[in-house]
Amino acid sequence: MESIAIGSRSIRLVQGDITRVHADAIVNAANSGLLGGGGVDGAIHRAGGGAILEECRAIVAQIGSLPPGEAVITCGGRLSARHVIHTVGPVWHGGRAGEDAMLASAYRESLRVAEAHELATIAFPSISTGAFGYPVREAARVALDAVAVFLGTEARSVREVTFVLYDRHTFGTYADALDEMAASGA
Repeated sequence: MESIAIGSRSIRLVQGDITRVHADAIVNAANSGLLGGGGVDGAIHRAGGGAILEECRAIVAQIGSLPPGEAVITCGGRLSARHVIHTVGPVWHGGRAGEDAMLASAYRESLRVAEAHELATIAFPSISTGAFGYPVREAARVALDAVAVFLGTEARSVREVTFVLYDRHTFGTYADALDEMAASGA
């Protein structure tokens, strides 16, 4: 399955490069310093240009490091997306250090930032499954559940959430998790 309806809202899965997505906002799986890095974070900063980094520096100067599970917004720079929502996911420590709750919070808080800016279309990567080591299968379940609950209970402006998954394995794992969600009636 590649999409599911949550009332009048939807969750979609696509395989591709999040820096090329047309959406009101894309979400950056950032590090707490917000200054770019590897993986999705580095790709977004490279593709979006210096305006994103400049706004990230101003945010860090004002609030300090961004803790896991929180989110902030910047412009989209040269990206097709108007905005970038930066969130920090948890580092995987075996699943006994509150990783699920922190990961769910990263998705929820990103969506709350989108709501505060009255955005309708949001694109997420698979947060924490790269350098932070979160197993993709577990991350997919947490991510899809957090987004589905938000769309069903809190969403007002957000109408479409797309997971943009970079490789075939991650896409397939998310598709399996979405199938399980649909089969369970969630």
